[in-house]
Amino acid sequence: MDNITASEVAGFGVGAVLLCATVAATKVDAFFSSSQRSSLGMCKRCGNLRRLACSTCKGTGSIREGGILGIKLVEDLFETIGNSEPKVKQIACVKCQAKGYFSCPNCSEL
Repeated sequence: MDNITASEVAGFGVGAVLLCATVAATKVDAFFSSSQRSSLGMCKRCGNLRRLACSTCKGTGSIREGGILGIKLVEDLFETIGNSEPKVKQIACVKCQAKGYFSCPNCSEL
């Protein structure tokens, strides 16, 4: 590490900034959307939809069975290659009772 040039240090710095920006992008997006909703007089959490997507199934109502965290790498690979028949079994989400959403706690108080 004795022969590091200034351009290499700058490259590491830019890479670190880009990594931090990528990680923080969802929080920045949530902040801006919340501020836009409040300026328009809408609910800050749901935007007057009165529903929030389930965090487990992402609003679909079903999850994949088995695998590490519901992920089966081999089946995902075959689905992307062109096998149109899914081999992964879908089961109903227990958290939202297969609805895919919850009522917004802010809007339900009204």
